[in-house]
Amino acid sequence: MKVFSLSTCDTCRKAVREMTEAGLTVDVTDIRKDGMSAEEIGQIVSAFGDKAVNKASATWRNLSDEEKARDPAELIADNPTVMKRPVIVKDGLLFQGWTAKTKAEVLG
Repeated sequence: MKVFSLSTCDTCRKAVREMTEAGLTVDVTDIRKDGMSAEEIGQIVSAFGDKAVNKASATWRNLSDEEKARDPAELIADNPTVMKRPVIVKDGLLFQGWTAKTKAEVLG
């Protein structure tokens, strides 16, 4: 299982901790430190579309209107912290966030 997260994100840390405590092996990619490939970003945007971008984030709020209008994949490539996270890849399926539904799918 792969998790795209930020080491400074409380939700991401909680998700990884809960997955590890459930006995799952987790490969964590810190999107700021480790980066993401164009293929990984493409898969995330393909799965979630515009919802791949966290429009409630400080990063988003600090972008210009011109930057906000850009393609989500390009925006995430240039500003990885604007991505809604965590993004979890399990058995070829992608999940976003750490909601009750995602927990049930990932931990269940």
